[in-house]
Amino acid sequence: MNKIIKTMMEMLNPQKNTELKPAFQYSREHLPTLWLLGKTGAGKSSLIQTVTGLDGVEIGNGFRPCTPTALRYVFPPEKPLMAFLDTRGLSEADYDPSEDIRVCGAASHALIVVMRAEDPEQSDVLRALHQIRASGKIRDLLLVHTGIELIESLDERQRCIGHNKNQVEMVWGLADQVAVDFIGKNGRPAGIADLIHKLQEHLPVIAALFEEEMNAGVEEENFLKLKKEVMWYAGAAAATDVVPGLGLFSVPAIQSKMLHSLARQYGLEWNRTLLRDFFGAMGAGFALQYAAAFGRRQLVKLIPVYGQIIGGVSAGVASYGFTYALGRVACMYFYGKNSGDPPSPEEMKERFDRVFTRMTRMMHDKKD
Repeated sequence: MNKIIKTMMEMLNPQKNTELKPAFQYSREHLPTLWLLGKTGAGKSSLIQTVTGLDGVEIGNGFRPCTPTALRYVFPPEKPLMAFLDTRGLSEADYDPSEDIRVCGAASHALIVVMRAEDPEQSDVLRALHQIRASGKIRDLLLVHTGIELIESLDERQRCIGHNKNQVEMVWGLADQVAVDFIGKNGRPAGIADLIHKLQEHLPVIAALFEEEMNAGVEEENFLKLKKEVMWYAGAAAATDVVPGLGLFSVPAIQSKMLHSLARQYGLEWNRTLLRDFFGAMGAGFALQYAAAFGRRQLVKLIPVYGQIIGGVSAGVASYGFTYALGRVACMYFYGKNSGDPPSPEEMKERFDRVFTRMTRMMHDKKD
C-alpha cells in the first residue's frame, strides 16, 4: 500500500472523532435557509408542505422560536438538510428584522415573499421588505403569488399579480416570481412544478433533494432510501469547511462517520479492512486526487481575506460535492459487495466523477 493511501486511510478512520459534535452543531446552525416573509394566511405553511411532503400538523409541531420575531423549522428534523424561517410580528410598527437578517445571513439563503394574489394590502410586508433591502445583506428574492385560482377572470388574475409585483419592485427592484394555488380547482393544485423549479434555482439543496436517479434499478432504489442521510453529511462537511481551520479536522471525521453509518446499513462492519478494500477498489489515483484536492483547499483558506472569503466558499462547495459523491459510490460498492457482484474500478470512478461534477455545478449555479 503506498503512502498516499495509508495517509488517507488514517484521515478517514480516526481513532476518536472529537470534532464531530461541534461540527454537526455548527452545520445545524448554518443550514441553507428559506426565509418566508408574508402575512398570516398567505400560504407559507402550504409552501413548506410542498417542499417537505409533510402535513400541517408535523410542520406546526416542528417550529421553534429562533429570534424574537421569527420561528424556525428544520427539515428533516433528525438530520436536517435545510431550514425555513417564518417571520412573525410584521403587523407591529416597530418590527426590526436585524436578528432575522443575521440568522439568514449566516447560511446560504433565499428570501421568499408570499402574497395572496387577491390581497392588495401588503403594507406590513412592504415595510419589512424595505428594511431588509436597506441592510444590503439579503439580495436573493423570489415573489410567490398564491391562491391564483380564487380569481376566476384570467385578466383580473393577471392584474392582481401585476399589482403586487409592482409593489414589491418599487421597494426591492426587479424580482423573480411564480404564481401558484396550493389547493386549486377540484383539489388539483396549480403551478407547483414551476414553484419547485424556481425554488431549486434559489436554493441548490432543494434541487438535490428533488433529484431522482434516471432509470433506477435495485441498487439505485436502495440508494434513494439513504439519500437524505448522505446529503446531511455532505451539508455538514460543506458548512464546516467554510471556516478556516475547522474543515481540516471536521471534514475527514464527518466523511468517516458517513462511511461507517452507510456500511452498517448494508450489513457490513466498517473497519480498516473494509476501508482498505473500498479505496483500493477506487484506485491509487483516487487517493492522490483526494489528498491533493483537500490539501489545496485548506491552504487557500489560510490566505488573508481572499482565502477566508473566496477560499472558504469554494471549499464548502467542493466538500459538499466530494462528500456526496463519496457516499454515493460507497453505497454502490457496499451493495455490490453484498450481492457478490462488486463494481469495477472504472465504474466506480465514472460514477464518482459524474456525481461530483453534477453536485458542484448545482451548488455553483445558484442565482446571485
